[in-house]
Amino acid sequence: MNRKPSVLVIFLTVFIDLVGFGIVVPLVPVYSRHFGADGWLIGVIIASFSAMQFLFSPFWGRLSDRIGRRPVLLISTAGAALSYVLFAYSATIVDNTTAIWMMIIARSFAGICGGNITVAQAYIADITPPELRSKKMGLIGMAFGLGFIFGPAIGGISLKHLGGSGPGWIAAGLCAANFILALFVLAESHTPTSGHVTPRPRLNQWAHTLARPKVGLLIYVFFIATFCFSCFEATLALLVCDNFHLDIQSDETTATTATALFVFCGVIGALVQGGLIGRIVKKLGEPKVITLSLVLTAVSLACLPFIKIGASVAALPLSWKILFQPAGLTWWFMLAALALLSVGSSLTRPPLFGLLSNLTPANEQGETIGVAQSAGSLARILGPIFATTALAYQPALPYLAATVLLLLTTFSVAQKLRN
Repeated sequence: MNRKPSVLVIFLTVFIDLVGFGIVVPLVPVYSRHFGADGWLIGVIIASFSAMQFLFSPFWGRLSDRIGRRPVLLISTAGAALSYVLFAYSATIVDNTTAIWMMIIARSFAGICGGNITVAQAYIADITPPELRSKKMGLIGMAFGLGFIFGPAIGGISLKHLGGSGPGWIAAGLCAANFILALFVLAESHTPTSGHVTPRPRLNQWAHTLARPKVGLLIYVFFIATFCFSCFEATLALLVCDNFHLDIQSDETTATTATALFVFCGVIGALVQGGLIGRIVKKLGEPKVITLSLVLTAVSLACLPFIKIGASVAALPLSWKILFQPAGLTWWFMLAALALLSVGSSLTRPPLFGLLSNLTPANEQGETIGVAQSAGSLARILGPIFATTALAYQPALPYLAATVLLLLTTFSVAQKLRN
């Protein structure tokens, strides 16, 4: 059967993969604290995924340049399914220390197999003309947004009805279904040619990619933006738990609230990246959209740690607080700040990777995007460890530090991106 490469099929592949990812990610800090982890250790557990992704993303991207996108997507999808089985098992372990180690192993293995996004972006670059790449890269962002709508929602429901291991098993099942979809439907988009670049050692690969000024600049921007977003991602559940006086020992209450907020962010992100990003980029151009995204994200992060309610008000029923009490207004402020954050962060990835793809030769798409994703993974290692450690000392510190970084990056690169 002669299949043709399809943006729709690769979108479905990434979407299903990210639903599985979205099921688990909001629960990791909650599970970690419930098992007795604190501060930096929660950050280590969260960062274990990105540590392995940092090491392996360039490898998967380079491998896809050599052997094609399809086999790499199949391998990474199968590996993701197995990693969620391990995550589900970790939730059943009684001993806290053993459970924490199993979570680290599960998330690390998921990071090793986390080549889907790198290769999917290269896949889209293969089949899309340069002038449409920013718009089409928005589909990957839309898949992220939808993944964080359906994933956390499914995770919250499965946690309530299937217990602590339920989200992991559901995620594993979705990835297994995704593997079957890719096996029978996904066509190859890239056939290696004689123009293929000889694989370089890892450090040489980084040096070669970063040596191109604008490419290196874009990867730096992606690193900073990802670092700051990962600070938010790793601490949102803990911040809300503390600022709104939720009980961390009540998995259902805390996890349901955290997943609901991630769903809200996902809805906003999907609307921006799925429907608006193409028109915004066409009107403003990639450099201005990237600059705007950094400013909006910085403003929202500066607000989040100061949105809180008093302990006496926290004792009231949640529905009453939201509808009638001043605390309800506080929740609405939280949602407004999260909406602004979602818009800002959603405007970063598509134009950035669209520009990155346009600046990269066709036979180095996977390699360059792999380096960029690896830089993002490095940010996701450092961000959670810094944020969860800083949160223990001063809840506002990780958010204010991220705000300063984003504003400094905006001022330092805005002019260079326009040139």
